[in-house]
Amino acid sequence: MKEPILPPKSRLDKIIEWASPTRAAKRSRARLLTKFLDAYTGASKSRRSMKVWDYLGGDADSDILPDLPDLRKRSRDLEQNDAIASGAIKTKTTNVVGPGFSLHSRINRDVLGMSEEQADAWESKTEQEWRLFFDSKDVDITRTCDGAALTSMMYERMNVDGDSLALVPKVAVVGSPYKTRVQIVEADRLSNPDSKADTPTLAGGVEVDANGAPKTYHIAKSHPGSMVDPKLEWDHIRAFGAKTGLRNVIHLYKKKRPGQSRGVPDLHAVIEPLKMITRYSDAELMAAVVSGMFTVFIETPSGDPSLDFSNLSDETGQKASDKDYKLANGAIVGLAKGEKIHDSNPGRPNQNFDQFFQSIVKQVGMSLEIPYEILMKHFVASYSASRAAMLEFWRFVVRERKLIVDNFLKVLYEIWMHEAVAIGRISAPGFFNDPLVKKAYLGCEFRGTAKGHLDDEKEVNAAAARVKNKFSTVSQETAELTGGDWEKNHKQQVKERAAQLKDGLIVEEMTDNGIEE
Repeated sequence: MKEPILPPKSRLDKIIEWASPTRAAKRSRARLLTKFLDAYTGASKSRRSMKVWDYLGGDADSDILPDLPDLRKRSRDLEQNDAIASGAIKTKTTNVVGPGFSLHSRINRDVLGMSEEQADAWESKTEQEWRLFFDSKDVDITRTCDGAALTSMMYERMNVDGDSLALVPKVAVVGSPYKTRVQIVEADRLSNPDSKADTPTLAGGVEVDANGAPKTYHIAKSHPGSMVDPKLEWDHIRAFGAKTGLRNVIHLYKKKRPGQSRGVPDLHAVIEPLKMITRYSDAELMAAVVSGMFTVFIETPSGDPSLDFSNLSDETGQKASDKDYKLANGAIVGLAKGEKIHDSNPGRPNQNFDQFFQSIVKQVGMSLEIPYEILMKHFVASYSASRAAMLEFWRFVVRERKLIVDNFLKVLYEIWMHEAVAIGRISAPGFFNDPLVKKAYLGCEFRGTAKGHLDDEKEVNAAAARVKNKFSTVSQETAELTGGDWEKNHKQQVKERAAQLKDGLIVEEMTDNGIEE
């Protein structure tokens, strides 16, 4: 450890040392000890800039739950009324979820002992059944949203409210072979019954067991802010089914700390700067409007705010009224004796506004992991800079997709598969008997839209080079470039080529090395 350097002795130190050497030695040791205790300046309590920095440092729920209602309300207000916050949430949802995710069944063929043809047929059948269930509005208990819309809602509410919840009740619907439904519940309804205080096993409406695993979710029967028949009653829903072990409640949030029961809105760290920059923008806009109007004030000798029109006449000699006090092109307005006009010029637009605004927005973007160019839809930099911004944002998109796929779509897929196999819509021998077999059948991928490109030609050439040099596969590059499925593309290409040959659009010619078009 580096030896601390004490500051030079002051005049007081020298006087104390002369009068009482023992006291001076104690004073010196105390100062030396303080230096050692402040080995990390970030933890210093002696520095003037750090003395007032206090942090309670509680556990996850103690830090989050008391502030969560206010964070949620303010986050919603920003999302509804603030252009930057609204744009940020929409940018995330559009890029992460977009039009939705497509299922690609990828069963473990070795574990199940299936041939390639059998596995392909099983996967194709399963994907068709999933689309029958998920692409219909019957998947929503309110029968107003399809699966893609529900996914978008779950992700967006998680970002705005901190967490989102979906119940999966069984409800029969005429015309649908499946009873599994999705019921999205607003985060406000997840709360302690009768507003009970949090305990080690009940916090934020989530009751846990001795290991910290969710046991029961307490959900109010109506929204606490409802203006129509609010009911102070709660449903107590078991986290997992007693027989199947499947989740009865899908609780989607970003768990960042051990013991964290609830999520935090994404805007939590930028609520204050967003509100302040909005107020500043409104003030600048109003100042510009006032400046454009060229407002003037009439000063009277008596200081009376009411104007005296008795001595005023317009250009035709008619008596004037308050309606004659107006600004217009080429207008001449007479004033009473002693009255003066003072103009109000706010000096807008403010030349420094744009630079300051951009600085704050960049900080907001850093917190939300959205590069400035993408947050503001402002691509004026070089190709390399714009591409770097897109790649950086794409890393965020990949991580967010994994979050929603693993914690919502795959959970729902497993719940649906249980019903599909149980009612005989899908044949899966051994599914309910062997966990390994069950996992083999549940193997799947959910793919979203491709990331997009600034220069398609460069991206395609790079993809071809990766495949040629064995750094990647055609299937992987197809998914990355277009979000498509190479196997389906291949089958379609074979079908198209056969049709083109049949109709004479292309001709095969024999060469020494084989057939060539």
